[in-house]
Amino acid sequence: MQLQDFGFETTAEQVTEGLDLKGKTYVVTGCNSGLGLETMRVLGLRGAHVIGAARTQEKAAEAIKATGVDGTPLVCELSDPKSARAAAKAIVAMGKPVDALICNAGIMALPEPRTTLGLDLQFLTNHIGHFILVTESIDALAKDGRIVMLSSGAHRMAPSAGIEFDNLSGERDYAPWKMYGQSKLANILCAKQLAKRLEGTGQTANAVHPGVIRTNLVRHIENPDEMLSSMTLKTIPQGAATQVLVATHPELSDVTGKYFADCQVKETLHDQAENAELAEELWAKSEQLVAQLTD
Repeated sequence: MQLQDFGFETTAEQVTEGLDLKGKTYVVTGCNSGLGLETMRVLGLRGAHVIGAARTQEKAAEAIKATGVDGTPLVCELSDPKSARAAAKAIVAMGKPVDALICNAGIMALPEPRTTLGLDLQFLTNHIGHFILVTESIDALAKDGRIVMLSSGAHRMAPSAGIEFDNLSGERDYAPWKMYGQSKLANILCAKQLAKRLEGTGQTANAVHPGVIRTNLVRHIENPDEMLSSMTLKTIPQGAATQVLVATHPELSDVTGKYFADCQVKETLHDQAENAELAEELWAKSEQLVAQLTD
């Protein structure tokens, strides 16, 4: 299959068919279930070494054993800034050039506001945790390395302003999908700002929407069957395809700052997703928050 032939139904195995990833190293967060587990399995199937990150050493090790990949387990609790920092330091200390860092893990649509360290838990986990992991392990990224931020089509549900910097706790007018959407919009803005900062290095950063897939991500949703019944779902192998494609495909080696869905570059779905000034403001605020949270 050619790149232009990939689409909604394409699987992670199909987008890597014929690729030899021996000698390459990939980091996958949330490696122990769902899309992360399938992503790790397929990368390993093609010969890659996978640094599989999960909330505990046991979960990461079990996932590596279950998939049979050549892998290294890594503890990374994204809701704990100090854990994310320790994981980043561990990646650098391994001394292996990282060919792609796939920021796959996340939580979705918490029914009630949950504030941790003064931040909405979804914003803290989905954005800040990955921001720390990426920025503090960037020295390990290969010269042509890639950063893949898992976003979501739900970024369209973010507040009209994009990021509510005066409400990062999420406590004001809390709505599950609004706050999830904000965290996923932050993933896109972060990828775009990373792409800008990496200009001229040969390294890239992109955001992806995997599709709607029934995974553990729906565990906080009341009546998920009812919500999902009106949607066209992907299987887990199909859902993992876009992030695996963006992380590995040779034809995408110089594509950066884009938003992918169904294995193709797509238009973003929120007016603020292409706002370069907002991306810079979010980056500066994220740096400020990280300094406070890891002090």
